[in-house]
Amino acid sequence: MSAIGMNEIMSIPLGYEACDAMLKASSVELVSAGCVCAGKFYIVVTGEVAAVRSSVEAGKEKAGSSLVDSLVIPNVDEQVAPAISACTFPEEMKALGVMETFSLCAAVYAADAAAKAADIELLEVRLGRGLGGKSFITLTGEVAAVQAAVKAAEALEETQGMMSQSVVIPAPHPDLLRTI
Repeated sequence: MSAIGMNEIMSIPLGYEACDAMLKASSVELVSAGCVCAGKFYIVVTGEVAAVRSSVEAGKEKAGSSLVDSLVIPNVDEQVAPAISACTFPEEMKALGVMETFSLCAAVYAADAAAKAADIELLEVRLGRGLGGKSFITLTGEVAAVQAAVKAAEALEETQGMMSQSVVIPAPHPDLLRTI
């Protein structure tokens, strides 16, 4: 995987149609798709950059005026897709960073920026399910690394105005891991 692409659509029926168009447009892998709060539908795909761009464009065309947001990130950090699928579990919890966004696409941008900025482990990128349309990212690592990762995500042009709150917990209680 060298790129990740995403469409966020304000229509569930058009979301399914856009997802189908995206998967038929080029050779991409579906990371995740589904309905989220506020009646939105999201689709996340990975693959080679040109294929992801083509796929995202096909989805945008189907979504039309119902498109909320869209992204293509070439050279995405390899931790992002597994974190969207919630397939990561840390061996140990060091510092815990939690970032909340108002948009699904902003969460993916933030996760990629955080992973590229410092030596951290992405735990999860939760995209809007049961969150009133918000999303959040959890990550762990040494305190300074987590702080640097959060600052990098907050400073990213694509997240401006879309970040809600962020915290870094230097020494989280071991039981906190069960809530992640």
